[in-house]
Amino acid sequence: MRLNYLTYAIGLVMIYVGLVLLVPVIVALYYSDFYSVISFLSAGVLSAVLGYAIKAPSKVENLNDLKKSEALLIVALSWITFSLISAVPYLWYGFKPIDALFESVSGITTTGATILTNFDLPKTMFFWRSFTQWIGGMGIIVLFIAVLPQFAVAGRRMFFAEAPGPTEDKLSPRIRNTASALWVIYFGLTALAAAALFLAGMPKFDAVLNAMSTLSAGGFSPNPESIMGYHSNLINWIIIAFMFFAGASFILQLRVIKRKNPFLLFKSEEFRCYTYTILILAGVIAAILFFRENYTAFDAVTSSLYQVISITTSTGSACVDYNQWGLSAKIILFLAMFTGSCAGSAGGGIKMTRWILVVKSMKEELFKVLHPNAVTNIKVDNAIIQPEIIRQVIVFVFFYFLIFGISATILTLIEQDATIGIAGSISSLGDIGPAFGHTIGPMENYSSLHTVSKVVYIINMLVGRLELIPFLIFFQRDFWAIKR
Repeated sequence: MRLNYLTYAIGLVMIYVGLVLLVPVIVALYYSDFYSVISFLSAGVLSAVLGYAIKAPSKVENLNDLKKSEALLIVALSWITFSLISAVPYLWYGFKPIDALFESVSGITTTGATILTNFDLPKTMFFWRSFTQWIGGMGIIVLFIAVLPQFAVAGRRMFFAEAPGPTEDKLSPRIRNTASALWVIYFGLTALAAAALFLAGMPKFDAVLNAMSTLSAGGFSPNPESIMGYHSNLINWIIIAFMFFAGASFILQLRVIKRKNPFLLFKSEEFRCYTYTILILAGVIAAILFFRENYTAFDAVTSSLYQVISITTSTGSACVDYNQWGLSAKIILFLAMFTGSCAGSAGGGIKMTRWILVVKSMKEELFKVLHPNAVTNIKVDNAIIQPEIIRQVIVFVFFYFLIFGISATILTLIEQDATIGIAGSISSLGDIGPAFGHTIGPMENYSSLHTVSKVVYIINMLVGRLELIPFLIFFQRDFWAIKR
């Protein structure tokens, strides 16, 4: 671990985060919100100055020979740094430090859990909430790989440190070109979503913010009642469509666009599993709502499909207060929290690819019990998956549930509420946002939680967004062999 490489990379990230903070300054000037100009400009200058001070002594010109361990630590520290800097503007609006950090982390990890109780705040602040989600949805490192020449060569290691799902074989050798193409698709889908929402009757400002939050699988909305507050089934169905694609692999979507063949989507085993899971869970909930909750058939389908996609993709927005549903429907929705979106998407959770590999490895082990001498291979999309990948996936799932169990226990003990502990833990670890109950339900907020609980949620959100690995390696002694 070379300390000068770390300081160079983190300093560079801080400098460019300072530039990112100029975007809300432009928004503030447009709305003549001069108080917000000061808050975001000061945060941007602070970030850039500190970044230069950290980077200057490193005497490193590029990151061409970056090691995997260094890439993992740089990515983790970049997200932590971005979280801290992003929290600074919230302090100007009267947020307590822990609440500012909570809102910041919830934004950049695309969780969407909020501590806001007062929505009578400047538009610039609401823009910042959604904008941080939009950047976090694709990834800050992926953004910098796309635009910074210093990250061009080291980009591959950093790309997979930020999104360590099993997707490397699907990318072109020139990772910078891939990162740029992914951002083009991401921006294009966001623009389409904003236009569709505006044409459906949503105010222009709200349409842009909800589009950014939807494509990032984030869920923040300037409306205190989330998407339910717009009272429009047309808007609900537009959000449903774009949430679905936010949870699908952007790398797969890139292939579809390049080859101009939409049927390639269904040649992906993961995409088929993702689609079928959503349809099955939504179908069960729709039946429950229709037969037990007195919903009309259309409203049952709309509400169930919206909420299942929202939870599965970890978007977390709501078109209905599902906290009012009966226990059966809520149990199915709770199970959806453990599914996850596709690898290479903006969504969070365990990811469908990992569940496919876990199920297939279980079937293989049972087959070997009956046929111990058989030679078998696990395949996904006709490609053989190497045993070390299977092992890594199983270890990931084990640690995912271990962290879930530990955080659920801690939160339950602190809050003396099992619903907050269990539902809140999986919601934060999966970067979903709203959970269940009268404290952290879809129409509630996290402001009343104990400070320690908020800290646990913050850690969960960061660990979940980076998919555990960059944080788990912190506990390896060999990882901390620092060199200058």
